[in-house]
Amino acid sequence: MPSNPNRRIAIVDDDDALRDALAWLFSTRNHDVQPFPNAESLLADYTPDRFSCLLLDVRMPGMSGLELFQKLKDFPYLPPVVFLTGHGDVPMAVGALKDGATDFIEKPFNDNDIVDLVERLIAADALSRTQWQAKNAVEARLESLTPREREVMKLILTGRLNKQIADDLSISMKTVEVHRARILEKMRVKTAMELAALLRDAKIGS
Repeated sequence: MPSNPNRRIAIVDDDDALRDALAWLFSTRNHDVQPFPNAESLLADYTPDRFSCLLLDVRMPGMSGLELFQKLKDFPYLPPVVFLTGHGDVPMAVGALKDGATDFIEKPFNDNDIVDLVERLIAADALSRTQWQAKNAVEARLESLTPREREVMKLILTGRLNKQIADDLSISMKTVEVHRARILEKMRVKTAMELAALLRDAKIGS
């Protein structure tokens, strides 16, 4: 999935006036906005690479914002989600935060406050999306390793020498050398230290 150059904001609210006002507000701040009148219309055309922030009304006819949020969590990447709430919906929004939503803001809100919040989240999304993409790339390289290569890699990462690994696995040292070379090639690193750093930075256990 590529990074998100459009930094598009999705606004999902059944209140036409509020939805239009928000779309106008963000467009005047040079943001690309796509409004949706209900949860179903977003889901019908949704992929997580299209949006850098999602503004969801909590209460909507049909599928609620909270139900929509649960479905969005099933996708492989979740952009920042901000719930738009009325005063009586704050407890539900707090529950959504505990379930992984990013933030909520009560209606009526200050224009500058919501723009500042969304712009902070768009910046955070760019970083987390890049990290997520990097992790996916490393996981794809790991998937290319054979079971034996994974076994050898784990021992390499513990600092075992080729001869020790050969003894551990009851294979020849030459075979270990071949496995080591293939592992480094597939993982696109030159040394065991680089391999350890790659997995550490991607927050992947061996």
